Amino acid sequence: MIYLGIDVAKAKLDCCLLTEPQALKRKNKTLENTTKGVNELLSWLQRQHVALHELHVIMEGTGVYHEQAAYALHDANVMVSIVNPAYVRDFAKGLAVRTKNDGMDSLILARYGLLVQPDRWTPPPAEARMLQALLNRRDAVAQDLQRERNRQEKAHVADSPEVIQQSIQQAIAFLEAQLKQLQQKIDDHIDQHPKLKQDLKLLQSIPAVGERVGNLMLALMHSHTFQSAEQMAAYVGLIPVERQSGSSVLGRPRLSKAGPAQVRATLYMAAVVATRHNPHINALYTRLLARGKCKMAALGAAMRKLVHLCFGVVKNQMPYQSNFLGLPV
Repeated sequence: MIYLGIDVAKAKLDCCLLTEPQALKRKNKTLENTTKGVNELLSWLQRQHVALHELHVIMEGTGVYHEQAAYALHDANVMVSIVNPAYVRDFAKGLAVRTKNDGMDSLILARYGLLVQPDRWTPPPAEARMLQALLNRRDAVAQDLQRERNRQEKAHVADSPEVIQQSIQQAIAFLEAQLKQLQQKIDDHIDQHPKLKQDLKLLQSIPAVGERVGNLMLALMHSHTFQSAEQMAAYVGLIPVERQSGSSVLGRPRLSKAGPAQVRATLYMAAVVATRHNPHINALYTRLLARGKCKMAALGAAMRKLVHLCFGVVKNQMPYQSNFLGLPV
């Protein structure tokens, strides 16, 4: 296998090809982060006599900037791995690499692929990508709407001129209409795809999983391939990380928080509701408090349990049952 690390930026792709992995001999290439740049990369690889089916490309997940190159390389029959930037930083520290620049980052990514052998990335289906895009846009509009409402409150307190208050009110009305339209588009999109509609129904059978949490978990589970509930919880950043060594280091376990923060924030509110209305999670939460765990630790466990329940109902294609113990939770 030949390893190619690609450090992705908004405008360019810094590539490092390990021509002789054991000797760490390499060749570097910098290209534009455009369709033309990716095509030039493929041509350059052919000139290096690299068989695309024997190539393993490693890149970090950098918002949306990596997606164009990732999809193009996948379509060219290249094995692509998209890795967590935090893992790569820790890997670089383990190699005692202190230099930080684009060329070194691409080399670290190539060596990460060589030594860690990350899993192959599989592009999500078109309907999952569309759902995720709609949810992202809805969240962005909702945040803008909240900012305008905050400005409206301050304008009232400060007795701002009428023209300012009218402008804010017009912006709020526009954003409220946009939010309503986007929610309708999300509902219509799910209704048009039977698999999405069925899985959402299963997710919403879980007490404390409403429309917002259901849509979020639906997009997550259809955009990624999780082999187990534990793997899904780890992706979201809900696994406990211990910090103990000998008798001098006795830190409390904490959540890894390695995944998307927005998902955890939404799950937190759902977990608070679930501690009162979901039998599985209420029993877990009560048991942990009785054992002396603090409320935040118990809520972290409740969030993780909620993820396990979501994975269980979709994996087994069975609605939630409060008295059923067969789900992998």
